[in-house]
Amino acid sequence: MNFKFKKYWRKTGLSPKWGNKLIEIIYEKNPNHFLEIGVFCGVTSRNVCEFLNLIHQGNFSYTGIDLFGEESEDNNEIKPYYITHQKFSNPLKHIYYNLYLKENLNSIESVKKFLQKFKTKVNLHKGNSNEILKNLNIDKIDFAFIDGGHSYQTTFNDLKVVHQSMKGKKGTIVCDDYEDASYITDVKKAIDDYVKKENLSLRTIDKKFAIIDI
Repeated sequence: MNFKFKKYWRKTGLSPKWGNKLIEIIYEKNPNHFLEIGVFCGVTSRNVCEFLNLIHQGNFSYTGIDLFGEESEDNNEIKPYYITHQKFSNPLKHIYYNLYLKENLNSIESVKKFLQKFKTKVNLHKGNSNEILKNLNIDKIDFAFIDGGHSYQTTFNDLKVVHQSMKGKKGTIVCDDYEDASYITDVKKAIDDYVKKENLSLRTIDKKFAIIDI
């Protein structure tokens, strides 16, 4: 597999190490229909689209959900460090994006432009996943990467809705920040509780990714 995760000069929640690990899991599972909850600036989205396009010759779809700059109405929601601190440490990036383009990289407009190459394959939805998922048809999804809201209720709900849509089919759910370095413990508790409730098997990678195979 000759594919390496790229940061594309944008902010990302995944380091190249973990981006490449996600690509390895996708390669192993070979999905066609990908769901990402927590798009942020679209770096993972772009890498996933590039890779799925490569291995399936264009026969894939990508669905992304994010607040895209809106504030969450959940008072229990805790933002990961990389979202609350979006200032570029690289002065060239600061000049290019903030001063020259004056572009909010987490806006849905910016991410759509970034994914323009795959516009016929990509569907982006702006809003809280607790509301969006209730009205979204995700029956075809066979791989989900959950990295959205980090509160207990949001994590539990995202996992529940995605799992229920995959029941009876072959699919994979990867949850990020299982034991997050930012000490957001609600994610692990929500995943553990749901897995126990549904009697699912769970494996983890370096306490970072929690993987559930359906």
